[in-house]
Amino acid sequence: MQPTYVTRLENVPQLSRDERNQLKAVLERFAFRATDYYLSLIDWNDPADPLRRLILPSVDEIEPWGEADPSHEADFTVAPGLEHKYGPTALLLASRVCAGCCRYCFRKRIFVNENAEVPGDLGVAFAYIREHAEITNVLMTGGDPLLLSTAKLDGIISELRKIEHVQIIRIGTKVPAFNPFRVLNDPTLADMLGKFSTPEKRIYIVSHFDHPRELTDPAIEAMNRLLAAGTRAVNQTPIIRGVNDDADVLAELFKKLSFIGVPPYYVFQCRPTWGNKTYAVPIEEAYLIFERARAKGSGLAKRARFVMSHATGKIEIIGISSKHIYLKYHSSPHPRHKGRFMVFCRNPEAFWLEDFGAPEDDLFLDDMAIPELPDDMDPEGSQLTPYPPPFVWPL
Repeated sequence: MQPTYVTRLENVPQLSRDERNQLKAVLERFAFRATDYYLSLIDWNDPADPLRRLILPSVDEIEPWGEADPSHEADFTVAPGLEHKYGPTALLLASRVCAGCCRYCFRKRIFVNENAEVPGDLGVAFAYIREHAEITNVLMTGGDPLLLSTAKLDGIISELRKIEHVQIIRIGTKVPAFNPFRVLNDPTLADMLGKFSTPEKRIYIVSHFDHPRELTDPAIEAMNRLLAAGTRAVNQTPIIRGVNDDADVLAELFKKLSFIGVPPYYVFQCRPTWGNKTYAVPIEEAYLIFERARAKGSGLAKRARFVMSHATGKIEIIGISSKHIYLKYHSSPHPRHKGRFMVFCRNPEAFWLEDFGAPEDDLFLDDMAIPELPDDMDPEGSQLTPYPPPFVWPL
């Protein structure tokens, strides 16, 4: 099979003329792109089908909300097409196009600004990486790197492999979901990736499956070929309203991913980007969905962390109590923030960090120490609440 790319709603026959007319205002602002393969996975009898919601525009996208660059990626752009936010990791915008335009995309600005952020020549980016020995990971993204020709991709990866301190190359991609035949119809792609994925320096495929129905037989086979070539794989997904904002659905996704050797990695809070209000779930609700999903799987299906990619760093949402929510910086461009633990009063309407206001309490990693017992505490711990007796199985 050779899927066809669809960029006009007129070429989606399942949509009525009235539906297409209603969506004109959305298409004046945001791009539409899909494959006929992916459109074939939609249950067109279900107006709320999650795959339909993921790929087809919604009139709600014109509701004012968010900003073009909610994570302030521009602040960390150090060369055309290169971001350096976290010390060991550089992000390379290698591709100008995606196999499909996810409606909740946080980087949709590059598709409405004629891809000005994605350069035709990455020479300056390579030079920057060569000059910064702390960079051990390069994440290729865009757009979708797997839509580049195999020869073009080979050229980029070979340049990165010439840089001794670059140990890991990551490729962020939704091609196996949108067009697995890009992998299946071109065996030279997997061969090339395998050539550069060595026991000492692996290539990681960071796939983007958002719903278990995307894990079709062709998609699974595409991932299997990439793995068989010697790459490693993990999966990322945001929690998206109407797509995977259900613990059973998310749990099924986690389990299926673990079964095929692509364990869940990050689950993201939907970023407050232009047009994304209709797809966003409040942080506290999303956290409960995430934890209830993790509770349904085995260890390999529980490996994901729930995070928000904030301008100040990657922040993990680690717990909720009756009155508070607990967050921790997983990574940050500011050294003192790394590992910072924060306690906020709960806000069920919060979608982003700023919505919580100032923390009630926090602690910086460099200030942490093993706590000493209070002076009035018995060294034997007699004032501590005793543990319950051990459970004994009935005979």
